[in-house]
Amino acid sequence: MAEPRVSLDDFLCALSQDLLKDPVTIPCGHSYCKSCITSHWDQEDQMRVYSCPQCIQTFSPRPALARNTMLAEVVEKLKKTKLPDDCYAGAGDVQCDVCTGRKYKALKSCLMCLNSYCQNHLEQHESFFKGKRHKVTEATERLQEMICQKHEKILEVFCRIDQKCICVLCTKYEHKNHDTVSAAEQRKEKQVFKLAIKLKG
Repeated sequence: MAEPRVSLDDFLCALSQDLLKDPVTIPCGHSYCKSCITSHWDQEDQMRVYSCPQCIQTFSPRPALARNTMLAEVVEKLKKTKLPDDCYAGAGDVQCDVCTGRKYKALKSCLMCLNSYCQNHLEQHESFFKGKRHKVTEATERLQEMICQKHEKILEVFCRIDQKCICVLCTKYEHKNHDTVSAAEQRKEKQVFKLAIKLKG
C-alpha cells in the first residue's frame, strides 16, 4: 500500500489559497491565517455574529484567536523539506492539473476526467473513483485530441475509409457500415508496415 504523502497543498488557507501564515484554529476546528480570519470577521462586526467560511458555523461573541503553534511548526518544517527536483514539472513535462502553486510532474492522465495527475493526486483520484471505470493512460498533454469532440468519448476505433480515429458512437452514426478496427490494432499494423519497408530498404 502506498505511503500517505503530505504536501504543502494540505496546508493552504481556505481564504487566501496560500500557505498558512501565523495559523490560528477557530472553535469549529478549521484553521486560517490570522490576518485572513481577522479581516473576514471584521466584515461581520456589525452583526455581532462571526462565522467559519468553510462550515458556516457561527460564534458569538467573537472568539479570541490564539496561534496554533503545532500547525505553524509543521508548515515551517514542510517548507524546509526539499522535494527532489525531478518531482516538479519542468520543460517538456506534463503538469499535474490539480496541484496549486508549483506544479508536480504528472504520471498519468484520466481520459474520463480529462485531467493529468501527479502521484499524490493520482492516489486521491483512484480512491475517489474506486470501482468506477475511469480509463487512465500515460501522462499526455494531448488529452483533448484523444476525445471525440462530438460525443465526448475516447477515440478508440480507427475508420479505414476516412483514415481517422473515431469513438464507439461514431461507428453507429456517421461511420455506420464503414470498415473499422480498434485504434490499437491499427497502430500495430502501421508499425509492422513501417518495419517491412525499413527491412526492404
